Amino acid sequence: MDFTALIRRIDFRDRRNLYIALTAPAVLYYTSRVLATVFLPRSLAAPSILASPRQALQLLDKAQDLDTLPYPPDALPGARDVDTPYGNIRVYEWGPEDGRKVLFVHGISTPCIALATMAKLLVEKEGCRVMLFDLFGRGYSDAPDPEQYPQDERLFTSEILLVLASSLNWVDASERFALVGYSLGGGIAAAFTSYFPDLVGSLILIAPSGLLRPKHISFTSKLLYGNLLPQWLVKYYVANRLKGQPPVPFAQGHKGGNPEATVDPATAAESEVPVNGHPALAANSEAALFADRPGISPANTVAWQLDAHSGFVASFVSSIRHAPITNQHARWRLIGTRQTAQRNSGASNTQGLKEEKVLILLGEQDSIIVADEVEEDATEVLGVENVKCVRLEGGHDVPIVNARGCVDAMSAFFGGS
Repeated sequence: MDFTALIRRIDFRDRRNLYIALTAPAVLYYTSRVLATVFLPRSLAAPSILASPRQALQLLDKAQDLDTLPYPPDALPGARDVDTPYGNIRVYEWGPEDGRKVLFVHGISTPCIALATMAKLLVEKEGCRVMLFDLFGRGYSDAPDPEQYPQDERLFTSEILLVLASSLNWVDASERFALVGYSLGGGIAAAFTSYFPDLVGSLILIAPSGLLRPKHISFTSKLLYGNLLPQWLVKYYVANRLKGQPPVPFAQGHKGGNPEATVDPATAAESEVPVNGHPALAANSEAALFADRPGISPANTVAWQLDAHSGFVASFVSSIRHAPITNQHARWRLIGTRQTAQRNSGASNTQGLKEEKVLILLGEQDSIIVADEVEEDATEVLGVENVKCVRLEGGHDVPIVNARGCVDAMSAFFGGS
């Protein structure tokens, strides 16, 4: 029987037929997923580790080819690859071995080279020993399949511990390290400190996530990242947005209007825009990350990852869904409680930070992590005596465009202790 003729014969005035027509696509989708999970051989399933560009670059034997990459493998000194059950982690470590130890955690999209200038200034100015690494699914770190390993505080805490274990002198309880987190890395760093206070001696958060107010996340974002839509659709949309392009409309004849009025998921996804979407999808900075390599910028690096890293988009989406971006008040409050207890006892202990404060650096022109909101919320959860907020010239890319200002603020903070 002709399928079109069959559709015409269905009486949609009967509510039962209407309900069946509306729910059938969703039922078929989830049924197919269940059947595939149960019956497909394991060898046909998605790999548990999504490879970074590292192995592909090993085939390039020309130095000039590597130099033209938006993220050259020799961009930072002291590179090493750490093999773990979750895949490879790219780590960089350099500076005087007896210097103050500073571990950096970068943001959701640009790998650790976003913090390269800050790290170099700390080595040159303060004689620090610095360590940076690429989060899973970024740069030259592999990605454990986010379908199996959601990118939440558990995975990122495990990754930090694996990075520390690759250089055992960093876990000396008598000489705790300073932990610096930027953007998403700020939320990760605060969560790690709340779980392992005896490892972290100083906590510095730069334009951090964690306390982002839910009002900044649109309804469309909640729909898009709510695990309701097919993964291929979400990944397609996110990849196009990160490229700075609007996705091609799926719905034929869509001419705008109220994006929430349609039940078509592709049209709903298309409706998200930077000023009313998820902050993580804001345009990436065009600022140069290295003075001698103007082609290396966050925007160019992200575009390179989209093409070269098989796990980048899936990791980005999983981080938005599961990482410590919002509602981290309880974990932050625990840090403040320990600081108050240390101050009241009159003696330092391994549960409190050396400076008895968390240093938060904020960009005056940051439209993603709003300075007024962060100061108010951080003071409320940490306690007024347990936090020091410093505003610096710059937007959300403040550690890139004002790296020296960030380092000067850190130096003063360390000196005050």
